[in-house]
Amino acid sequence: MNHIPRKRFGQNFLTDDAVLHNIIQAIDPQPHDTMVEIGPGLAAMTSLLVDRVESMHVVELDRDLVVYLKKNFGADRLTVHSADALRFDFSSIPVPPDRKLRVVGNLPYNISSPLLFHLADIAPHVQDQHFMLQKEVVERMVAAPGSKTFGRLSVMLQWRYHMELMFIVPPEAFDPPPRVESAIVRMIPVANPLPCNREKLGQVVQKAFSQRRKVIRNCLAGMADESQLIAAGIDPQLRPEAIAMEQYVALTNLLSN
Repeated sequence: MNHIPRKRFGQNFLTDDAVLHNIIQAIDPQPHDTMVEIGPGLAAMTSLLVDRVESMHVVELDRDLVVYLKKNFGADRLTVHSADALRFDFSSIPVPPDRKLRVVGNLPYNISSPLLFHLADIAPHVQDQHFMLQKEVVERMVAAPGSKTFGRLSVMLQWRYHMELMFIVPPEAFDPPPRVESAIVRMIPVANPLPCNREKLGQVVQKAFSQRRKVIRNCLAGMADESQLIAAGIDPQLRPEAIAMEQYVALTNLLSN
C-alpha cells in the first residue's frame, strides 16, 4: 500500500525486521491470548501476531488504514475497531472469564501520556502492556526517586504498574525516521495497588511537580502544611523528585481523610 504517513496522527511506521522480531520475542504471544494492538499502521506487527493468538483486535484512527486492514485480513482473523484510542473502551473487548487482555502498540508520541492514563482505567482487566514510546518518555516512566527524570508520570504509573525498559530502538528502524530514539517498555499491572483515590493522587502530584525547583513544603502550600507532610513521612525540605511514590500515596490518603 502506498500510504503517506500523516503527521497529525503521529505516524512513524516500524519497518525493521530485526526490531520487529525482538518485540515479538519480548511480548511472547501465546495461542490462548486475547491481544489488542493500538495503531497497527501498515500491520507490520499485526501480521506477526495474528496467526499466533486466539483473538486479535486492532484500534486504528486513520480510516484509509482501516480499509487496508479489513481488506488484507479476514474478519475471522482480525477484529478492526475504527476508533480513537483515547476514547475507545478497551474493556468492551471480549475476553474469556479466566483470561486478561494483552495490549501492544507503537504509540503516537503526541498522545502517549494521556493514552497511558486512559489505559490505567482498565488495569485490573489487563495481563500486560508492551509499548514503543519515545525513549525520553519511557525513562520518565521507570525513573527512580532522586533522579532528574522522576516526576508526575513516574508516580502515577508506578502506583499502578511494574515497569521495565526492555530495549532502545533507533530512528532508522522507522519510516519516516522520527527525530528521537524510541524504547520498548513492559508494563505489568500491580495486583494490589496501595489503596488511594487516583484523582486526588493526581492532584497532589501535579501540584508537587508544577514547581520542581522548590522544596515540597512550598510546592504544596495551600494543599498540605508542614505537619501533614511530616505525618506522611515526608521531609518538608526535600524537592518533589526526592519523594517516593509510597509517600505521595500516604500524603494523599492523609489529605483525603
